[in-house]
Amino acid sequence: MKFYIGSDHAGFDVKAPVIEMLKARGYEVIDLGPENKERVDYPDYAKKVSQAVAREKDSYGILICGTGIGMSIAANKIDGIRAAHCHDHYTAQMARAHNDANILCFGERVSGLGVIESMIDAFCSTPFEGGRHTGRVEKIMALQKSL
Repeated sequence: MKFYIGSDHAGFDVKAPVIEMLKARGYEVIDLGPENKERVDYPDYAKKVSQAVAREKDSYGILICGTGIGMSIAANKIDGIRAAHCHDHYTAQMARAHNDANILCFGERVSGLGVIESMIDAFCSTPFEGGRHTGRVEKIMALQKSL
């Protein structure tokens, strides 16, 4: 698996440990910033990661801000993206299984490293179930084109 990762200043401190978690599992990781903890605007990094994931089939993304909410809202504006704001193992698992999520979003201020690691494991190990969920995901994607 290949992951693009980005954060804002409020998610910066957990970005490096998340990169290490992914690399330890054998995944390729491309850090799209920021490079330090200076204040930045999260939509800029949501856009960078989302556009990279949308361009590269079979790649995934991780976006981290204070809560995960802003990143998920911004990322879902990019055509082809299904960004899931998750807060535990189960929500990350269902994001992949039922929604075929391609970006995992979470918040540094609301999730500890143990929970983050559990979310990453669930996100990476859970395949999309397809079946009855396929039509639903197709309807979601059609919404982006209906604007």
